[in-house]
Amino acid sequence: MKIAIFADIHGKILLPFKMVDYYQKATGNKIDYIVQCGDIGAFPDMNNLDKATIKHAKYDRDELGFYDDFTKEKPEIKSFLDTLNLNMICVRGNHEDHDYLDNLEKQYADVTMFPIDVYKRVYVCKSGYIQYFEKDGIKLTWAGIGRIGDRKGRENKQFIQDYEKMQVRKLLKTKENIELLITHDKDDMSIRGYGMEEISEALEYLIPNYHFYGHTGEDYKEEYADNGLTKSIKIKELEFSDTGILGEGSMVILEKNEKGEFILEVVANKILYQFTKSNWHFW
Repeated sequence: MKIAIFADIHGKILLPFKMVDYYQKATGNKIDYIVQCGDIGAFPDMNNLDKATIKHAKYDRDELGFYDDFTKEKPEIKSFLDTLNLNMICVRGNHEDHDYLDNLEKQYADVTMFPIDVYKRVYVCKSGYIQYFEKDGIKLTWAGIGRIGDRKGRENKQFIQDYEKMQVRKLLKTKENIELLITHDKDDMSIRGYGMEEISEALEYLIPNYHFYGHTGEDYKEEYADNGLTKSIKIKELEFSDTGILGEGSMVILEKNEKGEFILEVVANKILYQFTKSNWHFW
């Protein structure tokens, strides 16, 4: 089982799908799932853009990719996604239309993840629920925690909500082996004064094999969490540099094999560099 992991796509919804398609053709390795660590840029209504998205969209239409390509069906996009036949499963970031996502979450009250786009290829998982990936007899147990933490008690939907905190507390009591934790924010153990307490608690009590996150603006980084056992990995934002190329560590593959072993691949630059700011729409 192979999972392609991205973070902070900020409206470039199609790009991870295109990168996975190219990766499969270039390497011969089949991807089974796509995971995204928040900041989808899910803004279906131009009137609900947040300040940061408005600012960046003035110079970069990619920020509005959800509105442009995933709210009304386009035959060429539908054909591509149907042929690829993969879904992208995301946690919420802080740059989303949370009113829109909240309404969908209520509509899909009886499931742990829900589709947010017209093609039903982009899913958001609810925070604090046990999830499963299964393929060819291999099963991987995981959980997601979306949005960001706040130490100042501010009321804003970009911050983790009380009902999500309650669900995370329930998750901490599970007796299942959570192998993978996907979050947008980092844990709150940094001396820099940011992060989410609930993520720190999940790492302490669940001790997953891997934790992937985005949000912080840092480069790709691998380190052990404070529990000394979890490999905590910051995924590089899927953003193009001033020279038009993607950063190292912006696409990662996690494999779980038949023996239950995990293998991590940081996708090589020779694959990443195929996609540039000026050409990726034409792939």
